[in-house]
Amino acid sequence: MHARQMHLDALKALGAQLIVLHHFCAYGPLADALHRLAPALAGWFYDYARMAVQIFLVLGGYLAVQVLKPAMYRDAATLGRTLLRRYLRLALPFVAALVLAVAAAALARAWLAADFIPAAPQWGQALAHALLLHGLVDAEALSAGVWYVAIDLQLYALLALLLWLGQRGARPGPALALVAALMLASLLYFNRDADWDRWGLYFFGSYALGALAWRAARAQQPARWLALLAAAGLLALALDWRTRLALALAVALLLGLLQWRRHAGRSVPAALAQPLHALGRSSYALFLVHFPVLMLGNALYARLGLQSAPATAAFLLGCWLAAMALALLFERRVEAPLARLNFEQALRFSRPG
Repeated sequence: MHARQMHLDALKALGAQLIVLHHFCAYGPLADALHRLAPALAGWFYDYARMAVQIFLVLGGYLAVQVLKPAMYRDAATLGRTLLRRYLRLALPFVAALVLAVAAAALARAWLAADFIPAAPQWGQALAHALLLHGLVDAEALSAGVWYVAIDLQLYALLALLLWLGQRGARPGPALALVAALMLASLLYFNRDADWDRWGLYFFGSYALGALAWRAARAQQPARWLALLAAAGLLALALDWRTRLALALAVALLLGLLQWRRHAGRSVPAALAQPLHALGRSSYALFLVHFPVLMLGNALYARLGLQSAPATAAFLLGCWLAAMALALLFERRVEAPLARLNFEQALRFSRPG
């Protein structure tokens, strides 16, 4: 395996672990116990680890532009099929994970009465989640962090549309100008108003930073374009400091520099690369399935009535390891097979005739 994949896997694995640890420090009696055991550490995870979502926003744009760029030279039907594939890629494992979450919530409610455990879903609520519209219609979330899946689809669609509109003449310049313009609008306006946070426009600045970092690193003068990207981010930070945006800018510039300097092309030891690749590959699965483990873990912890620090620490470690094991299994047995299936089905049923 090459470090070109290694650094992406490392960022995915790091981001997913931080989000899981944030949720472990946010929900239920396990979170209370963790704050008692290590108040400073638990407080940091609660306050700051949520910002790891910026890693995925930047990575999302960085990877999406590589996939979308060649497809966007074609007609509107190609654009439609591309968006359908993305929806299926996100939604099919998402719905499967929601089935686990609903079942876990039903079991957890028998042992623990807590606000963070969702009630049994209504049909409209379930349909809104399946269509990735739950954030737009204010449907009560069936699992933690589900807003991000819907936002990812919006961001992908925005980027695809801008590339398609700008590259009709097979020239990248107009498309990149459109992406940069919407990035600045997001950084300077939409991202400063929390009322927009259910829409992709609020997050498009970070997403576009990743997309433009990849393009800048492949330009004839990468240092110049990366410097312009940095200047745009610093301008937005000077106007309104946002720590989450500073993190997004740092990740985007890191990805751009690694791509430009080709530091990512060297081989790494298999003993390190293989497990890291597995964690990176299963990062979406971990995001999807860790909350059912967290609900059941909290319910069991309350049922057992554990009090001692060693027992609590061991239980927390067991829940964390169980979440990772379930994610690896879910990625291999559910997410990967669905990904292979949905691309073929999307193409088959969306083609005329």
